[in-house]
Amino acid sequence: MNSRTKVLDFINKYTMVIVLALVIIFFSIRTGGDILLPSNVSNLISQNAYVFVLATGMLLCILTGGNIDLSVGSVVCFVGAVGATLMVSKNVNPVVAVIIMFVIGTLIGAWQAFWIAYVRIPPFIVTLSGMLIFRGLSNVVLDGMTVSLQNVAGFVKVFGGGANCYIPDFIGGSGSSLNITCLVATGLAIVILVLIMVKNRATRLKKNYEVENMGPWLTKLIIIAVVIGAFGFRLSQHKGIPNVLVIVIGVIIIYSYITSNTTTGRYFYAVGGNEKATKLSGIDTNKVYFLAYTNMGLLSALAGMVTIARMTSAQPTYGQNYEMDAIASCFIGGASAYGGIGTVPGVIIGALLMGVINLGMFSMGVDQNMQKVVKGLVLLAAVIFDVVSKRGGKLMAKNS
Repeated sequence: MNSRTKVLDFINKYTMVIVLALVIIFFSIRTGGDILLPSNVSNLISQNAYVFVLATGMLLCILTGGNIDLSVGSVVCFVGAVGATLMVSKNVNPVVAVIIMFVIGTLIGAWQAFWIAYVRIPPFIVTLSGMLIFRGLSNVVLDGMTVSLQNVAGFVKVFGGGANCYIPDFIGGSGSSLNITCLVATGLAIVILVLIMVKNRATRLKKNYEVENMGPWLTKLIIIAVVIGAFGFRLSQHKGIPNVLVIVIGVIIIYSYITSNTTTGRYFYAVGGNEKATKLSGIDTNKVYFLAYTNMGLLSALAGMVTIARMTSAQPTYGQNYEMDAIASCFIGGASAYGGIGTVPGVIIGALLMGVINLGMFSMGVDQNMQKVVKGLVLLAAVIFDVVSKRGGKLMAKNS
């Protein structure tokens, strides 16, 4: 393999990472470095936490064959509306309310999953119906009014809302110029990640699997460690680790493991790759669809909790366009429009890219309508790249 081919393969493999780096550099220059201020780095996480959660669930739906869930924004709103009403109007214990919200979200997901998986109604139709149904029910539950969560401080803090939604600086104390707890957690995260990557490489070598050359692999490891370190340092200069970041990291770890290291996770890829062959191999493809959309309901409930906690209220308008943010993050992050291809880390890169673009354009004072134009063009470009790359670089499809 010549050097030109190696460079092209590298660019193709890490396209979105390169684009993310270039976008950050661009906005850093255009905003005079404001986008990299510690407060903005923290806001990037807090304001886009729902995207990370929803996009992770949306990935499983897309893997099954490019299918999507259009109802997630409405489900987020409905679950949040029910939870806020229970805690504020009915004085239900927040812990009980959280359990109820998870149950409702999961049941909604299972309801839609049944029609998709076993009746085989197209996911677009089922979830479009759900989008209308649960948006309407949200208005019914809230009676068109806003429910404030100011008196439910515990719930708000745990799920990342309000001014004190950061893990306390147990080590450095409130008088420290840097949040030492944040720095220690960042260091531990880097050590754990390095150990995992080294172990995975050693395991693959032991099983005679193909691995990257030591040079590129080591370079990637160093870059990841530096990025995590820089990110953690910036957070330590503000208030430390947002509580919602812990939730997001937990979701990423769990679903990265499921998709990469479990038999069930591989089923999603198999169905998206060739459903007929998967069924002939003895796998219950109906069950795979059912799991994907039931799980989407579960994560929509979690996103609903994060949303009402951040806004410290519930409103009938919450969750609008959330489904679009999640879908865009998946496709931008490398998920195939045809299914069977995509990773959780890739989706997170896509979500970060969307978040950086939003934050950068906001910092530059770009009109909201133009922001939508830019995000639409970015999504279209990502899908075009996916489709064209599958044709060997050919833009036009051949006539069948």
